[in-house]
Amino acid sequence: MATSTLYDPVAIGALRLANRLAVAPMTRVSALADGRATAQMADYYGDFAAGGFGLVITEGVYTDQAYAQGYLLQPGLADNAQRDAWRPVVDRVHASGGRIIAQLMHAGAISQGNPHRPNAKGPSAVQPKGMQMSFYRGEGAYRLPEALSLAEVNDAVAAFAQAALRAKAAGFDGVELHGANGYLLDQFLTDYTNQRTDGYGGGLAHRLRLGVETIQAVRRAVGADFTVGYRVSQGKVNDFTHKWAGGEPEAALIFKTLSAAGIDYLHTTEFEAWQPAFGAGPSLAALARQHGTVPVIANGALHTPSEAVGMVDRGEADLVSLGRGALTHADWPHRLRNGLVLQAFDRALLSPIADLANAERLRGGPRTPA
Repeated sequence: MATSTLYDPVAIGALRLANRLAVAPMTRVSALADGRATAQMADYYGDFAAGGFGLVITEGVYTDQAYAQGYLLQPGLADNAQRDAWRPVVDRVHASGGRIIAQLMHAGAISQGNPHRPNAKGPSAVQPKGMQMSFYRGEGAYRLPEALSLAEVNDAVAAFAQAALRAKAAGFDGVELHGANGYLLDQFLTDYTNQRTDGYGGGLAHRLRLGVETIQAVRRAVGADFTVGYRVSQGKVNDFTHKWAGGEPEAALIFKTLSAAGIDYLHTTEFEAWQPAFGAGPSLAALARQHGTVPVIANGALHTPSEAVGMVDRGEADLVSLGRGALTHADWPHRLRNGLVLQAFDRALLSPIADLANAERLRGGPRTPA
């Protein structure tokens, strides 16, 4: 099987990448209690760059010390101490020739571990579907959230912009705004979680408003030469099978609107990236590439090489991001290129807690410094 397309260079905004293989953002709940990144995290992220991934996208990083944090021991970019703690991580990735983007996240209504506030807030006081995730230290049903006031919405947007500035100061090559998987920006987009009657609720254009304003605020803060991406999904961590009610026309408007707001790439994620987004027809990534105006990263079970190559060769994506494949082999790109065995993903890596300590136990203890 030809894999050469995956190793072609590519640009997203001003950022030039050595290949089309990215590490997908994956929550690892392994920061210090105050949200600072650790030496263990530097090892973790650095190994992906050393293993040949052209781009590493961090786990979701919380943006403020109000309602953004989703999980205990989640890393942040909400203050300068957290900013400074990321610098060794960034340096490790750069030292191995990789590039690294910080994913900025506000958990909103599905926050299950936030030491800054005792309650969760989202677009509306709507009970989230599903149950909290035990492998991120959650238990039981999600709390009933309160609705964010207009002032709090503005604060959340400003916090995204400030976190992006801290990411730039820490040396990151860009930021990705987490508008997927049921977190705050996605909650505003989703019809049943957004019951607002002000300018942020109602029709699709209004439900997209928070995402657009967040993109614009971040772009103003970081300038034109700093890469800004946006992650999009239909399904959510608490509602895996959700689909946009408007089908392809709704997808077209979403991708056109987000592209026009000032981003450099779209990052789509589905359970299986190559499958039709709406039962038949194009995949979500293909729709993003058709209706958007920026490069597309596709995510979803692309650790099978033929599927990864197919997404790029068919023109459905410009890059692919791997989650399970990268967790199994930090050197997945080198292994594929050199014809080495790619093992199946071991779900024990995420159980009982999906953290780095559990992964090290499974692999026989901490890595030995070179």
